[in-house]
Amino acid sequence: MKNQHLRDKVTGSVKYLLPLCLFILLPFSVSAQDEPEYRLDIGGGVGVVSYLGDLNENLLKDLLPMGALIGRLKMNPRMALSLQIGYGKLKGDSKDVKTWYPEMQDVSLSFNNSLIDVSLKYEYNFWPYGTGREYRGAKPLTPYMALGLGGTFVSGNKSTVTANLPLAVGVKYKVGQRLNLALEWAMHFTLSDQLDGVKDPYGIKSSGLFKNTDCYSSLQLSLTYDLWAKCKTCHNDRD
Repeated sequence: MKNQHLRDKVTGSVKYLLPLCLFILLPFSVSAQDEPEYRLDIGGGVGVVSYLGDLNENLLKDLLPMGALIGRLKMNPRMALSLQIGYGKLKGDSKDVKTWYPEMQDVSLSFNNSLIDVSLKYEYNFWPYGTGREYRGAKPLTPYMALGLGGTFVSGNKSTVTANLPLAVGVKYKVGQRLNLALEWAMHFTLSDQLDGVKDPYGIKSSGLFKNTDCYSSLQLSLTYDLWAKCKTCHNDRD
């Protein structure tokens, strides 16, 4: 009788507690998808840039500061288009070059040029990106890769304007509901051999799209802020 009375008491308590728990948890389950998705984020980044070409054979040499303005249009939690305008410096010197160039045996060449880079890139997130409250299954941390087209403007002893192909890998992290932190490394392959002011030091006529051309890499930490919220009723029932 005592055990039966105890079981009845426990069963009665559960009957009262279960609706109370559901009532308490209901707002959290409803709000799990009620934060808006944002279509756009804008911000800036800082980092370093280095040149790789006839007057420098090491990407870790002559690292110089670079800043950028960034805008990103989010197509969905996995894909985005980003536009970046960056400014920095490129420099190099022939005195540490190990490759033998016929035209550099009796002269010492160096350069220190200003760089403006404008790049439009397609970004692909390996996991759906977000806080998880605006899109079911989204994660606040994701690696990503990017590919695009860009323009390179170099001014110094000789000014050069050329196109470049940026390839990038990085990591994004949701600092807050509308704040995004990203670390990205990008390699920019240009169509010019004159970022350093030196053209064809081999003394032979080059052929091929990227044959004997200069390039530069950038490592950047950026912070962006989400704008332009989507209509909640348009996406809250998404799986």
